[in-house]
Amino acid sequence: MKFTAAREALLKPLQAVIGVVERRQTMPILSNVLIIARDGLLSVTATDLEVELVAETEIEAESDGEITVSGRKLLDICRALPEGTEVKVSLSGEKLSVRAGRSKFNLVTLPAAEFPVVDDIKAGQTITVSQASLGRLIEKTHFSMAQQDVRYYLNGMLLETAGKHLRAVATDGHRLALCQAELPGGKLDDQQVIVPRKGVLELQRLMDGEGDLNIELGSNHIRIQLEGIRFTSKLIDGRFPEYDRVIPKESSNELKADRAEFKGALQRTAILSNEKYRGIRLVIRDSGVVLQAHNPEQEEAEEELAVEYNGEDIEIGFNVNYLLDALGAVEGDDVTLSVQDSNSSCLIRQPGNDDCTFVVMPMRL
Repeated sequence: MKFTAAREALLKPLQAVIGVVERRQTMPILSNVLIIARDGLLSVTATDLEVELVAETEIEAESDGEITVSGRKLLDICRALPEGTEVKVSLSGEKLSVRAGRSKFNLVTLPAAEFPVVDDIKAGQTITVSQASLGRLIEKTHFSMAQQDVRYYLNGMLLETAGKHLRAVATDGHRLALCQAELPGGKLDDQQVIVPRKGVLELQRLMDGEGDLNIELGSNHIRIQLEGIRFTSKLIDGRFPEYDRVIPKESSNELKADRAEFKGALQRTAILSNEKYRGIRLVIRDSGVVLQAHNPEQEEAEEELAVEYNGEDIEIGFNVNYLLDALGAVEGDDVTLSVQDSNSSCLIRQPGNDDCTFVVMPMRL
C-alpha cells in the first residue's frame, strides 16, 4: 500500500471516526483504525464493537492495500503537521511509514483481517429523512436517556416508525422526552428500535450537514449514510416501556409562561437548592407562581413569576435540572405546564405544537 494525500484530506476522516475509539481497550485492535486504499479512495474505519464509523477521502494511490494502525497516533501526527503539507504513506513489512516534509514516522500495525467490521445489516426497511429533521429529533430528546441504568433498555433512545411519522423517545424513569417528524413519501412499516446511548451521541455529533439521508433498520443494527461517512450501530435488545401510558392527559390546571423568564427564574432559584437532589418547589396560584428552594445549610431562595393560570392552587416539587432541560428543548417564546395535582407528572409543551412533548415526574420535598 502506497499513497499520497493532503494533510487536511487525511485529517477529516480521522476526526470523523475517532470518537468511537476507546482509550483503554481490552482488545488492542480496537484502538486501531482500519485504513483501506482502493481505486483512488481511502476509507478509515473505527469501531468499539457497538458503534462503527467509516469515513472516506480521495487520495493519489500508487498501490492499493489495507492495514490497521493506531487511530489516535495517526490523528495526532496529522494534527501536528503544518497546514497544506503533502503526506506520503507507505506500508513496508509490519510498519506504516508516514512522511511529510522533513518529518518521518514509523508506526506499528496489526493485520486488517483481524479488524471486526459489520458488512451486511440485513435491513428490513429504509427511511429517507432530512438531516435537519433527524438532528432535531435527537436534539430534543437525547438528554432524557438514562446513564448506566440496570434497566439497560433505558440507556438509549427509541426510534419508532408509525404511519408517516418518525418518532424519537427517551426516558430515564424520572422524565420523558418525545419528538416526532412527518416524513415525505408513503406509509412506513411500524417498527421500534433502541439505539444505544453512545450511538445516539456519536450520531448527534455527525449531524451538521444539509440534505437527506437514508436510515436502514435491521433486526440487530441501524445504519445511516451521511455525506462521506457511514454510521452503523448495534441495537439494544430489549422492550422499551409503553411510553404512551406515562404521558399524562391535558389538565385544566395549565400554566402558561414566558419561556425565557421562567428559565431564568428557575436558574436563579436553583443556586440555593440542595446540590445532591436539586429539588425546587412551585407554588402555583391565580396570582402567579412562586419558586422556592432551600438547602442543608438553611439557605433559602424565593422568586415570584407572573404567569397565566386559572386552575386549582397547587404546590409541587421537581428536580430543577429536569425542568431546565425540558424548557431548553421547547421551541418558541411561550411554554405551557399542565399538571393534575401535587402528586402527578407535569406535561410541558410549546403552545399549539404537539410534535414535542416533555414529561417530568414530581419529587417529594
